[in-house]
Amino acid sequence: MSYFLQLVVSGIVVGSIYALSALGFVLIYKSSRVLNIAHGQIIASGAFITYSLTVWMGIPLVLSFALGLCITFFLAMSVERIFLRRLIGEPIISVIMVTIGLMSILDGIIYLTPFGTENFSFPPFLPTTPLVFSGVSVSWTQLVGVALTAAMIGGLSWFFRRSTMGIAMRAVADDQMAAMSIGISIPKVFGLAWALAGMSAAAAGALIGNITGLNFDTLHAFGITVFPVVILGGLDSILGAVVAGIIMGLIQQFAAGYLDGSWGLSSTGEIMPYLILLVILLFKPHGLFGIHEIERV
Repeated sequence: MSYFLQLVVSGIVVGSIYALSALGFVLIYKSSRVLNIAHGQIIASGAFITYSLTVWMGIPLVLSFALGLCITFFLAMSVERIFLRRLIGEPIISVIMVTIGLMSILDGIIYLTPFGTENFSFPPFLPTTPLVFSGVSVSWTQLVGVALTAAMIGGLSWFFRRSTMGIAMRAVADDQMAAMSIGISIPKVFGLAWALAGMSAAAAGALIGNITGLNFDTLHAFGITVFPVVILGGLDSILGAVVAGIIMGLIQQFAAGYLDGSWGLSSTGEIMPYLILLVILLFKPHGLFGIHEIERV
């Protein structure tokens, strides 16, 4: 029983990070209907910025984490302003191709730095002795990661439901022309969506770096690994990202913990979530919480 509960706890930890990473996809798609293929590179950039502030500049980790979020917030906003704003109104495929090019550019820049070829780790700032409840072990880093993820997701959910700008972003997502007709600035909404996506990506990268260490290949691949979460939850649903992230985390841990290796499914549990995704999409092609839009012609 304790082994089962340990897998549940591990699944929730992994799933919460998946959910936080998936938010970046959701925020951009929710406002502009664009998939940001360079999301994994932004995750890695946020993690390395936080590491640089902590280790190279000697800033306490908590403060460097907040500064890293702010820097990545404006970095992502600048990317939208420089590369993508000119494409407003152009075919969606054109914008997606630009994000693919952006992914390659960021890969090249990071590979020119020490972060592209070496492994790093954050200095410890929490107790190393794990908490143990009824035979289930939880590290302080994991506990803080889940709490921080819940706080950020709750804050963004409130922003979209209660704030004026959040409601404007939802209006743009529903109908850009109608939103423009009532005075909502589409460029401002797109810029804020990219900025918030960058901030959530930086938070996810810093959490991954604290738990598993900093490795560029692992961090930027996380942007693709989390893609099934986005599809399963529904491309435009924050709640869907949270629920699907937890589901995928649990499936991955259970597959790694219980399935026989001869099935080819257990080494890291990476295949099983995709199989479950395919089965669910047979019955829910728009994801668990995705909106099924009907167009009249």
